[in-house]
Amino acid sequence: MKYDLVVIGTSMGGLQALSTIFSSLPKNLPIAIAIVQHRHTFSDGELIHVLQQHTLLPVIEAEDKTPIINGNIYIAPANYHLLVEPGYFALSTEAPVCYARPSISVLFETAADAYLERLIGIILTGANHDGAQGLAKIKNYGGLTIVQEPSTAMTPTMPKAAIAAVPDTKILPLTEIVPFLLKYCIII
Repeated sequence: MKYDLVVIGTSMGGLQALSTIFSSLPKNLPIAIAIVQHRHTFSDGELIHVLQQHTLLPVIEAEDKTPIINGNIYIAPANYHLLVEPGYFALSTEAPVCYARPSISVLFETAADAYLERLIGIILTGANHDGAQGLAKIKNYGGLTIVQEPSTAMTPTMPKAAIAAVPDTKILPLTEIVPFLLKYCIII
């Protein structure tokens, strides 16, 4: 199966988890990654700067109509939902979902609509249930779903909610997620 996009959702503890993920990504990654990291409404670009230190891949704050290009990592801007259309991103200021804007489920659900079975969804550490519904939609559309093993998460609430919503998801310790992607999903 060829996948066209990876979407990742995380909240509390996400900076550490994303740093671990980013440091394992090869510089010739043949797929794009879009991320929702819950953060303060008025966050500046510091998150991008910090994450860029852990990867050679470009880390970009997505803007409305930004094209999706393989090998790039896109981060949802603070206080905007990140939506996926075939080949590009859109932004929205619709109401928060699960008390969050950006919402992981909004990213996941719109990405599922755009990429169907060619999508990989990953839920990492976090303190609420955002993303569980979106991960279920990815699975229902034939995409691949992965959840961080709750015992390896700084805050296991989000991974546990995702596992409850998608019991047959692939559950992996944080350090095994990128090797799994590279060995089984992206390279093949």
